[in-house]
Amino acid sequence: MAFNPSPKQLGAIKVALFLASLLPFANMAWLTVQGELTEPLEYITHQTGDWALYFLCITLAVTPLRRFTGWNWVIRLRRMLGLFCFFYALLHFTTFLWFDHFFDWGEMWKDVLKRPFITVGFIAFLMLVPLAATSTNGMVKRLGGKRWRWLHRLIYVIAPLAILHFWWMKAGKNDFAEPILFGTIVAVLLGLRVWWSRARTQAAPA
Repeated sequence: MAFNPSPKQLGAIKVALFLASLLPFANMAWLTVQGELTEPLEYITHQTGDWALYFLCITLAVTPLRRFTGWNWVIRLRRMLGLFCFFYALLHFTTFLWFDHFFDWGEMWKDVLKRPFITVGFIAFLMLVPLAATSTNGMVKRLGGKRWRWLHRLIYVIAPLAILHFWWMKAGKNDFAEPILFGTIVAVLLGLRVWWSRARTQAAPA
């Protein structure tokens, strides 16, 4: 039988998920304050980027999890997970802008245009911004459900761009294990959506 939490249980799950999602940030802040990092800039840059990718994959996994388990309530966690993806992506971008370029936007643009992996990552981040900005119930009502859903399909473009950004970044170190792993995960998650979409189309009456 499918697990169906009560409103009180769902509220507790949301609180636990929120606190757990903040743990990577808290750990980074603690290590930095304690001076335990030999290369704090490199560590924070990589960690924030990694966690943005982790939350992107987790967010994409919500719909398959619901379909395979019948846990319809997990959809109510997707917004929070998506916002944490944006939160860590924003930290990743801020680290790049602040510590790499000291808020020199001109130098940042030169870097964005010069290095393809940064260009791709920057485009993916810009696409995340309208998704985060329209995540509230009020924005859903203003845009209308149909337009809101079309806008949030940008996630299907963002995910491959994020993998490409990760791949090119690791290519400089000849380290392809993680990009292949996450690329496979994203390909499977997006592939399931394509499969289900085709199945719905074929099942629909002519």
